[in-house]
Amino acid sequence: GILALYPQPNEIAPVVERAAAQYLPKALEKGIALTLGPHSGSAVFDPKWTEEAVCNLLDNALKYTSTGGAVTVEVKNYELFSAIRVSDTGPGIPETEQAKIFGRFYRAPGAYQTEGVGIGLYLTRQIAEKQGGYVKVESMPGKGSTFSLYIPREA
Repeated sequence: GILALYPQPNEIAPVVERAAAQYLPKALEKGIALTLGPHSGSAVFDPKWTEEAVCNLLDNALKYTSTGGAVTVEVKNYELFSAIRVSDTGPGIPETEQAKIFGRFYRAPGAYQTEGVGIGLYLTRQIAEKQGGYVKVESMPGKGSTFSLYIPREA
């Protein structure tokens, strides 16, 4: 009950732009191209917590992407949901790990060398669910990952 969310109809672009701006210095420092794709649309969400969720996804993408890689943030609008998508050119996640990564304090084998405690994706999923949305991952080892935060277009 720590998360108190107040979803309201909002434009998505400012949230995505603020999150990307926060992580641009880290991307530049690591030599990773951080690109903002199409990101307009509106949905029903809590801007503060949704920005936190997008920041968690960006943080992970930059953490696991090597120098010379790329991270892209974009919004895709569907009939019932808008999806904020964060794609990276990192190592990818084996299918056997994909369901586990949203668990609290879960760290994938091989992630031990990377900073963090394994709470970001858990928190992101909680934020999505408390707004009537969900989080999905598409990933293949060696091909990178795309995390999509789905938020409802209507209450």
